[in-house]
Formats: sequence, structure tokens, C-alpha cells
Amino acid sequence: MKGLFTIGAERRFADELARVVLAEYSGDPLALADVLILLPTRRSVRALREAFLRAADGTPTILPRMAPLGDVDDGEWEIASGDGDALTLPPAIEPAEREALLAQLVAAFTDDQGHPIAQSAAQALKLARELGRLLDELAIEGVSFDRLEGLVEGNFASHWQRTLKFLAIVGEHWPQMLAARGRIDAIERRTLAIRNQARRWRERPPQTPVIAAGSTGSQPATRDLLAAIVELPQGAVVLPGLDHDMDDASWEALDPSHPQYGLRELLSALGRARSDVAEWPGVAGGSARHFLITELMRPAETSDSWVKPEPASLEHVTRADCATPHQEALVVALALRSVLDTPARTAALVTPDRELARRVTAELKRWQIDIDDSAGAALADTPPATLLHALIATVDSSFAPVELLALLKHPLCTLGSERAAVLDATRRLDRKCLRGLKPAPGLDAIRARIEEAKFGDPADRTAVRTLIDRLGDATSALVALMQGDASPDALLDATVAAAEKIASVEALWSGDAGGALADVLGRLRTAWTDRPAIASGEWPGLFDAMLEPETIRPAFGRHPRLSIWGPLEARLQRADLLVLGGLNEGTWPPAVETGPWINRPMRNDLGLQQPERRIGLSAHDFVAALGAERVLLTRAEREGGAPTVPSRWLARLDALFGYELGSAPVPEYIQRGRRSFVAWAEKIDRPDDYIPWLRPEPRPPLEARPKRLSVSSVEQWRRDPYGLYARRILGLEALDPLEAELGAADRGNALHDALDEFLKAHPSGVLPPDAVREFEELGEKHLADLLTAPAERAFWWPRFQRLARWFVDAENARRAAGTRLLASESKAAMTVGPAAHPLRIEARADRVDELERGTWEIIDYKTGRVPTKDELEALFAPQLLLEAAMAERGGFEKIEGKAETVRLSYWQANGLGDGGKVSEIKGSDELVAEMMALVQKMAEHFANPDTPYAALPWPAYGPHFNDYAHLERVAEWSTAGGGDE
Repeated sequence: MKGLFTIGAERRFADELARVVLAEYSGDPLALADVLILLPTRRSVRALREAFLRAADGTPTILPRMAPLGDVDDGEWEIASGDGDALTLPPAIEPAEREALLAQLVAAFTDDQGHPIAQSAAQALKLARELGRLLDELAIEGVSFDRLEGLVEGNFASHWQRTLKFLAIVGEHWPQMLAARGRIDAIERRTLAIRNQARRWRERPPQTPVIAAGSTGSQPATRDLLAAIVELPQGAVVLPGLDHDMDDASWEALDPSHPQYGLRELLSALGRARSDVAEWPGVAGGSARHFLITELMRPAETSDSWVKPEPASLEHVTRADCATPHQEALVVALALRSVLDTPARTAALVTPDRELARRVTAELKRWQIDIDDSAGAALADTPPATLLHALIATVDSSFAPVELLALLKHPLCTLGSERAAVLDATRRLDRKCLRGLKPAPGLDAIRARIEEAKFGDPADRTAVRTLIDRLGDATSALVALMQGDASPDALLDATVAAAEKIASVEALWSGDAGGALADVLGRLRTAWTDRPAIASGEWPGLFDAMLEPETIRPAFGRHPRLSIWGPLEARLQRADLLVLGGLNEGTWPPAVETGPWINRPMRNDLGLQQPERRIGLSAHDFVAALGAERVLLTRAEREGGAPTVPSRWLARLDALFGYELGSAPVPEYIQRGRRSFVAWAEKIDRPDDYIPWLRPEPRPPLEARPKRLSVSSVEQWRRDPYGLYARRILGLEALDPLEAELGAADRGNALHDALDEFLKAHPSGVLPPDAVREFEELGEKHLADLLTAPAERAFWWPRFQRLARWFVDAENARRAAGTRLLASESKAAMTVGPAAHPLRIEARADRVDELERGTWEIIDYKTGRVPTKDELEALFAPQLLLEAAMAERGGFEKIEGKAETVRLSYWQANGLGDGGKVSEIKGSDELVAEMMALVQKMAEHFANPDTPYAALPWPAYGPHFNDYAHLERVAEWSTAGGGDE
């Protein structure tokens, strides 16, 4: 077997390769052991091994030697080739050490003003990774650093000139740094090893068969090796999916984004024409599918020769356009799950979209399916790594409540005690000490709160105190180190030491995740030893950046028939159903980016390939998968609320068959997806019958019902009786948020206090000339805690100053007209309801003025919204109306007598416009009478133990802020989603 071959995209590459190789050496099974097969990746090696087992049909067989060609660690195929000379090459530098050294170089790079271009150690590490990719690309393409120096004098902008000078410095110092360590870059080592192997095979051709299969020769060193193999006495190169049927005009018009471009470049490097490439022995796959792929990928220059394929060419294809990424993941999961209904059938999702892969993995959990994901899971998301992240974040935040609770509630956190005891103490710490305003930084502030808090049992206080003391002991060394500049290796040591005190050593480092994390941290510790210190506050970002590229794959326990592959891992592999997911522009194909270090003209001058070449490789992966027996194409039409752009290959498919979105008729391959997978996804979580639950209507006993209500509670009673039941009868109060900020309610209270103090200082008469200044001083006093932040002060203080001017002017005008202040912040009360079960209603009026003898005005200061006319007329804003009734009954404590007439006003004291606004309630006399009649009726009605406290009886007038909505479960009993209530 010798020569140049191809296996079409519509054929199972690995199975066809194994079948023919096995048949070739069936007469001498031992000779099969002399065959060396080189494949693109380790996964393709496993796939071919499994294909040999299928081809042998269970017969014991000595397999050929198989090794990966494309992996960075190339030692396996060197040894498999029977020539170990390349082992004399210097060893490759460890990736972590390489990144640390490059990050050190990047951190020293400054702009024209002397400022470092990397704003933090984490950013320096990320830029170092990009720099490493550029160095790898230069090594792959065989571009020397001397070429970089030549670009410095080119016609580029100043910042690019500066970048080129830095790269020239890297080009000078990086080889020296590697030489001092006796190392070379891994990619350079791989490239040298491949070129050396090609040279040795040319000098001493092996007499045993060598087959290179599945490679497109995208790298010069690989092309060199393939050129050597094809000339060997028993050398064969098997190309994936070369299109023999493409016309010559299209072949010559190929650009780097075309799937056949790489194969054309490879043949050119080999000095061969397409006609020199033979079809791999065997029966070709479906000619209709092959014709579909050829026409689908026809270059734009020859698209006038497009020939519409027969509809039968798409019988194996189904397309599902999904509304959202969530629906796409569910569609994919349903498609994969459906395959399992047929014994022995397999399915795989092929996608470069890691977010889609994670969503599909999660959706499959509903059927207790753990899918095999070739990319693995992010090590940073495993429990041991999240514990270290939570630990560092807690110390960095000076033990802020949110970060502190995240650490203490972590499942691995035990602090040398029982997990249940730690959780119990943590929950008490949460409820009793950490709610409300954020405490001062440090554990001492939390200890002070523990001493101030009210605990029912002294033992609870002791448990919480012990919890904080143990945490302080465990983190003291790390706290001290993170307060100033420190070296990364010292910080790593202190972090691990603290983690081993917070969690048990056995739990922290056991299992796949613990073992992988220990290995990674060991390598990082070695790599970052003797590196420059980083500034205080940079350790959290740097630690996260260190772990970002690390992944973990479980050794076992994944489903044997379902897989998730990246496009690279999917090469040469097949499943009975291939789902090609994430087919949107920017995902598949990927976005075209040149990287942060060089631009397009620089790449061109250096002889590097433009980013569009990656699109060509993605296109090759796409068409290879499209040739499978059954294919499902999926995409999400919207992501993050914004519309997405379909992949160019889906757009070509639509154009090829004359379909335009929204037009008719819809192609059958799209209708199949809508009828099956999309329809299933829409129905799977939607019940066939919906029987709503009854509205919550608790009926507490009469003795449990409140006998005293404030006017604000009466408003809650009116709008949402269930909310009053939950708060006053069950005693349920919403927890204050963690790290609460002073907000609108606090500003309103502070403003009320300032107004009250000002009026008490000047209860009558014309205000003094400096009244505005005096009022502003009161504002400074009462709003001080709310205006500490410069941004807050810049926004709110001008408003308060406008309010001060408006209020003083309005007050002087009222006093000049004879208005007299009767009381400020005055309490009042009255009793309603049946004599057997009276109800006392209490109020605190912001202000009561006497306009003339017997005529009062009750004023309510509003810094927020004012009740609408509709709410007042429907009696859903009872506060002022009830206070008026109390005034008419002589119910105010600080005011003698009764009011004959009461006027009601809202003063909008928000600082907008002129500073304030007076809104008088028209027709208040009639509204007060109606309100009293309603309250009397409600009091009598709720004095009956059979009267329920119904949830939201008037949905249109529900409370604006409802702490009990989650208990009322409105969505379970209302029909808001499907009609009127």
C-alpha cells in the first residue's frame, strides 16, 4: 500500500481506514504489528483503535502501532516510529513556567509615559498567554525573531511601533531565558522533531509501512513530514475529504476560508495534482450527500454555476432554529436522549461553544445521564478550587458578609469541627450579625456585632464566636501576606496552608478534582517561585487567571454511547447521530481576531497566515461532520436578548435551496426540526392540563387577629390581607439584605427628621433671613451618612439645596397668610369595629397646620411616589384619609380640640424642578366619610373567624413593595399568563 489517497466526507473515515488496512494484512496478522499509522490527535488514535476492533468483529488481532501526529507531546510517535534520535532534543519547558516567565516580561513592558501596559498581574498573565500563542505561531511557520526587528522601522502607528520594539526585545531575551534553563518551547520541539523525523526517513527510509491519515497538513512541518511519507517505499498519505468533483475554476478560486483550501495548499507543497490522489478502496458513500457538500461550498466566484441538489440529498439532515440558547440546549439534549431508545446506537454533539456544551450536560441530568465531554470541566469550578477562590475572595474583601458566608457555607468548610455545627453557627451569624449595613472591614468588627446581637441562648453566641475565632486563626498568615506586596509563591503557600485548616486535608485533596488541583498547584508553585512580588489586591485576579485554562476529565462513569466533542476532537470520528450545535457567526465559524500583539499588515509582512485560515479549518470540520449518516443542525436565534446571525454555511444552505427566512414553502429539513425536536422542547416542561391551586386564604382564629393597626398596616390590609396576616399574625419579617446600602427609605427618614427639627426650632412667625442656610446645616447633619460617597453627594446635595430654598419660600408664604403649625410628627389614634372586638388604628402625622379657626391641614411629606387619583378614589391610599378622621374626632395627642374641616395635602419634597410641589386631595370630605365606612365594615368583617386573609384580592391595586409575594405563589393560582383572573 503506497501512494496518495482520500476518503470522502460521506464515508466513515476511521472505519474505512481500519477495514482496508486489516484486509491488506489479513494473510499475515503479525505483519500488521509493523504498520505505523500517524493520526492528527490522541482522540483520533482511540477512535481508530475502536474501529479496528469493530472491523475485526471480535477476532483477536494484533493492532498496528498508532500515534498522534498533531499533539504537542510527540514522543509517542517518535518511539513508535522505531527511531529515538529525537529524544536528544532539549526537553520542553513546562507550560506554567513558560507563562510565568512571559508574564514577567509583559509586566515590565511600559508605554511612552512609563506606565505598564498590563494593569494587573492577572492581565499580564493573560497577555503572556497571547504572547505565547504568537511565539508558537512564529515557530510553526518557521519565522525567525529577526523578522520582527525588521518590522520596527515599518510604517505603523506609534503604539504598534512600541509593541514591535517590545516583541524584538522578547525575541532577543526569550531564547536566552530558555537556554539558561536547558529548555525549548514545546511547539518548537515538536516542529524540530517532526522535521528531524522527515529528514531521517528521507535518509534512511523504513522498510515497514507508514501511513499518515486524516491530516490536512495545515502546518509547514507537518507538510514536510507528509511529503517524506508519500515518497517512502511503503508510505501512504490518506487525506480527509478531498473533493474530486469540484470544477477546476472553483478549485483555482479557493480562498483561505474554504474547507478545500488547506488540501489544495498541501497538494501544492507535495507537488501533486488532484488527479494524483486516488479514492480509498471501497464503496463510496452517498453520492447525493457528496454533491450537496460540493455545491454548498462552491466559491463565491463560481456561484453562478450553482446547481440545486435533489431534495434527497438532505434526507439525512434536520435543522432546528431555536429561540434561545436554553431551548437549543434542550433540543440537543432531547436529540441525544432519543438515540438511546435504539440499542447500540450512538450520538454526539459537535460544537466549539463551551457554554452550549455545559447547558446540554445540565439538561441531560433530567434523565440521570452523565455525558462524556471531551473538553472536560473547568478545574476552577470544582469544589476544592471554589473553596480556594472563596478563601482568597474573603480575605481580599476584609471578611465582607457576602464573601464570608460564601466561604463558611462551602461544603468543604469544617474548621476542624463537624460540618453540621459549622452550618448551624454560620446560619446564626448570618441572621443575627451580618444583615443590614455592611460592617467595618476585618473580623474585629464582626466580633463586635456578635457581642451586640441578641441571642436566645448564650451557647449560640459562644458557637458563633468560636466559629469566627477559628476562621481568624486559620487565615491570619494569609491576611498578613495579602495586606502588602508579596510574591506569588508565598501567597500560594499561604493560601494552601489556610485551606488545609479550613477544610480537612483528606476532603480537600481527595478524588479526581482534589488530585488534579494538587497537581496543578504543585506545578504553579514551581513555575512562580522567585517571581517578582505583586501588589496588594492582585492575588484574587492572578489566582483565577492561573487556574483559568485548567480542565479535569473524570476517569470513568460517563455514558458510553453519548459524547460531546469539539470540532478538532470530532475529526475522523463518527456517531449514528451528529448534532452540530452553535451554528452562529462568531461561534462556528469563530470570530476573526488577529490578537493583541500584531495586526494584519504585520502578519502579512511576517509571512503568517491571516485569521481567515481558521475559518477554513472550521469549514472543513463542518463539512466532514455534515457527511454523517444523520445530522442535526442547531442554532439560537437570540442570545442575551440580541438577535444572532446564522452561520454562513446555514445561510448558504438556505440560498442553495432557494429558501428565505419567513417565505414559503419551508424546506422539509427545517420542518422536520420544527415538528420533532423543537416541538418536543416546547412541550416537555408544559403540562397537558393546568389546574391552578386555590388562592391562599388563611383563616386564623379570632384571638390571633390583630387588635391594633397603624395606618400603613391598614393600607396593606386593604391591598393585600395575606401580607398583613404573614407580618402581624405569623410574625414573618423580611430579612435585611446583606451589605445593605442606605437607600430611598433612609433618605426619606433623614429628610423627615431634618424637617421636623427645623419646624420645632421655628414653630411660628416669619422665618429668619438665614433660614435656608440653617435648613442646609440640618440637612448636612441628618444626611451625613447618606452622602459620604462623592457620587452620591454630587447627585443628591443639589436636590436638597433646591428643596431648602423652595421649602423656606413656601413656609414664609403660608405663615404670612396666617397658617399656624399645630404639630409635627404627632401621634393620633381612633377605635373602630364591633364593641366585642374593637380595632385601634394609630397614626403619626408628618405635620398638622391650622389654616383658620376650625380648619386644619394634614400634610404628608413624600420623597417618592404620590398616590394617584384613582388609588385615592378607590380608597387604596388610606393614610391621610384616616388621619383626617382622627382629627375630626379629636384623636391627636399634641393638639387640643377637634377639627371642623380638614384639608389633605402631599408635599413632594424630592428636590426636582423648583425643589418641591404641593398636591392637594380634592373632595377629601367625601373620601374621608367613605374611608371610615369601609374601615368600619372591614373591621366588622374580619371580626368573623370565617373571614379569610386572601392574597391580593385586587390585583390592580397590589402593594408596590411586597415582601410576601413568594409565599403567596401568585403564578400557581392566577391565570395571568393565559387570560383574565
